[in-house]
Amino acid sequence: MFDSSLIPAVPQPVVFVGAGPGAAEHLTLGALRALQAAEVVIHDRLVGAEVLALIPENTRRIDMGKEGFGPSAAQTDINAVLVAQALTGARVVRLKGGDCGIFGRLDEEVEALEAAGLPFRIQPGLTSASVAAAQIGQSLTKRGRNAALRIVTGHDMQGFAEQDWRGLARAGEVAAIYMGKKSARFIQGRLMMHGADGATPVTVVENVSRADQRVIGCQLSTLPSAIAAVDGPAVILYGLAPRAAAVAIPVLEARA
Repeated sequence: MFDSSLIPAVPQPVVFVGAGPGAAEHLTLGALRALQAAEVVIHDRLVGAEVLALIPENTRRIDMGKEGFGPSAAQTDINAVLVAQALTGARVVRLKGGDCGIFGRLDEEVEALEAAGLPFRIQPGLTSASVAAAQIGQSLTKRGRNAALRIVTGHDMQGFAEQDWRGLARAGEVAAIYMGKKSARFIQGRLMMHGADGATPVTVVENVSRADQRVIGCQLSTLPSAIAAVDGPAVILYGLAPRAAAVAIPVLEARA
């Protein structure tokens, strides 16, 4: 059982802040205010340099980055650091890329704070799917095309993630696929196995909203080859093609 005597007399709530996908212009005013007031910022690897630059110089920064299929801080260690810093009575911000409630392990960290009797609040941020769609001049939903949007992951703790492939394979469906680089061929195979047209448009947006953002337009049939050259974090927009007239950056057309 946690020793309640360790809790500060007036504990400051830990603020979970969504940093958006990278560019400072996608940070909310609420997030900016939280950063400016923070005494400690515990941040992820995917937080953009422009956002990190907004943290005051006298604020302590703690990098607790996680990387898929690469070096990562263990979640138990992140939880322990979060609780330890909150117990000092400092104003702590837990800064996460995108929106902290979408594939951000928010619940595990909230539960660690709750177990320690510590308060928290959540400041949501723009998720990569919203910004990526805007960058290619598209909307994520459209009358007469799709009445629903799916946000799915390419892999989970068990490996490549299974989804409602039959539902996703229907014409007109739109999905934002996170962490799908390693599983692109698996995703392609599952969708086509369940009837998806190989000509279904797909857009891969790498390093969403950052200076080195890259947009790759392809089809489901060419997705694995299109994404093979992608090194940075990327979101796959299944069912959407770049609207060329609205895109201010070059669009690479992937070919088989």
